[in-house]
Amino acid sequence: MNFNITQGPIQKAQKVILYGVEGIGKSTFLSHFPDPLFIDTEGSTAKLNVKRFDRPSSWIMLLDMIDYVANTPGVCKTLCIDTADWAEQLCVEHVCSKADKKGIEDFGYGNGFTYLGEEFGRMLTRLQNVIDRGINVAISAHAQVVKFEQPDEQGAYDRWELKLGIRKTEKRTAAMLKEWADMVLFANYKTVVYATDKKGTKHKATGGQRVMYTAHHPCWDAKNRHDLPAELPLDFAAIAHCIPGATAAPQTAPIAPQTIPIAPQTPQNDLGFEVIEDDTPEPELPQQPAPAPVSAVPSGLPQALADLMAANSVTEEEIRTAVASRGYFPFDTPIANYGADFINGCLIGAWPQVFGIIQEARKDPF
Repeated sequence: MNFNITQGPIQKAQKVILYGVEGIGKSTFLSHFPDPLFIDTEGSTAKLNVKRFDRPSSWIMLLDMIDYVANTPGVCKTLCIDTADWAEQLCVEHVCSKADKKGIEDFGYGNGFTYLGEEFGRMLTRLQNVIDRGINVAISAHAQVVKFEQPDEQGAYDRWELKLGIRKTEKRTAAMLKEWADMVLFANYKTVVYATDKKGTKHKATGGQRVMYTAHHPCWDAKNRHDLPAELPLDFAAIAHCIPGATAAPQTAPIAPQTIPIAPQTPQNDLGFEVIEDDTPEPELPQQPAPAPVSAVPSGLPQALADLMAANSVTEEEIRTAVASRGYFPFDTPIANYGADFINGCLIGAWPQVFGIIQEARKDPF
């Protein structure tokens, strides 16, 4: 057998998690990564001059955005997901809608959390594809204080953790995200408490400096693989040397607003055919009636389904044809009459399969 053996450090794109208290500047910190493109799940980048996708309204749409970045060279140098806990909510809604459950605990015996972990793992697999393309991934998350009790110690104490997981005993998504990351940073305000009298019976708190912690501590989760100091100012410049493509200082150049399409597009004319540059004058043709307009996304549908249809240029007729081909509803039944359970579970929840049927029909329309 022949095996390839390498030696020495390997330069690769970085997987960075930054979590912290509300309003400390997580989104701003991510905006200083090299050429960032945001998947803004909670709308927190509205005040930032950054590139962003439209806010995903479903888990499937979020996964499609990740795939687009992995398959579109040059679209960005860093993919930012802001925030992981809001993305997890989309994942929960997706798992529940597929199984027609009202909540994740309705599955019983903890099965819902198992399905949630499996689905969340699919996102991490897709993000790894982004990393393999040489694109950094930076994810923000909120922090929460929880009671923690070590098995070999008496008593419990408060500690900061990622605000992921539905309940204390089911935090698989948080554990998966921390294990996947190269760097987990905890951002907080540093407060100093000092005595105001000689006896030390009265104290006062002062400070408020924004800092980030890079190493594990009994009171928070953190790690890094770059031998960073345990405490750093909350400034991207402090970790810029660890991030491929980053400059030594935070980027300040303005970014022109632009729209990123969900799928690569080839220049087309009004009839939908590819435009080819040709200097030969075209002969005059007899006037033809204008083609019928493509059906727009019908009103009254859930926003998640409407967004998926618009992102993939899917018409109402195509969905009705796909549904009718599987014998669920007659072709002339409007989508709005399918019912919420079918729309959420069979259309939104199983969108990859539905879109696959539509793509096959496009190949052979007759």
